[in-house]
Amino acid sequence: MLDDLDRRILRHLQSEPGQPIPDLAERLGMTASRLSRRLEKLREGGVILGQRAIIDWRALGYEVEVSLRVTLDKTNPRAFDEFIGAARKIPEVLEIQTFLGQVDVRLSVIARDMPHYQQIYRAAILNLPHINDIEALMHVARIKSDEVLPV
Repeated sequence: MLDDLDRRILRHLQSEPGQPIPDLAERLGMTASRLSRRLEKLREGGVILGQRAIIDWRALGYEVEVSLRVTLDKTNPRAFDEFIGAARKIPEVLEIQTFLGQVDVRLSVIARDMPHYQQIYRAAILNLPHINDIEALMHVARIKSDEVLPV
């Protein structure tokens, strides 16, 4: 279980993940060594999974995002594993989600522009194994994209 100090640490980390440990410790009113021990405990407990850089793919020239809803041919017992294994190899596929229901998998695909997307779609996506049906949804706007948790 998390105590109040753990929750305060997590709130501060989420708001400013790149801040140095001594600065964070000072804000929390504790020593850097005590904070380091707490952070290590949170990592060992699987609460903090790591830190990462979030890169704005638009700043790198990618202007198009398409969400593909895929229904697989489930007559093959390896359909999910083989589809996901192949989809992971496509660099422009940023996210893969699986579902229970009519749609089996959702892929989030980025491209520089529509001709680039068409190239990815025809050369890579359509060659993924066990596809029964694909529905493409063009992203217009991202209204909320937040990984901050209410701790």
